[in-house]
Amino acid sequence: MKQLLKETHVIAVVGLSDKPTRPSYDVARYMQQAGYKIIPVNPQCTEILGETCYPDLLSIPEKIDMVNVFRKPEDCLDVAKHAVKIGAKSLWLQLGIINQEAANYAEAHGLKVIMDHCIKVEHRNAQ
Repeated sequence: MKQLLKETHVIAVVGLSDKPTRPSYDVARYMQQAGYKIIPVNPQCTEILGETCYPDLLSIPEKIDMVNVFRKPEDCLDVAKHAVKIGAKSLWLQLGIINQEAANYAEAHGLKVIMDHCIKVEHRNAQ
């Protein structure tokens, strides 16, 4: 995981909330403060954490290294398919999010997959 975090610069956060009390907001803000570019993906918002928010991965006009997911497990296969389509290098399903079908799909298409881990915790541990 440490190497993956070193190779990552741009993170699309699918399911990022604009509410500071939500875990997705806290984690994304932490990663942003750690030097990563965060691209929010939430169809209900236009801006989160000072960044333009996109309705889905396919709408993002720039290259994404990692897709970090804060969605229900049943939503993850579609997210994995979109991550492959946009050429992301990795798919990270946050702590408590497990979808083996999505992980298998992403891995079969060359993405590195982390599942059921918190990127904030892993980043802190890697320091």
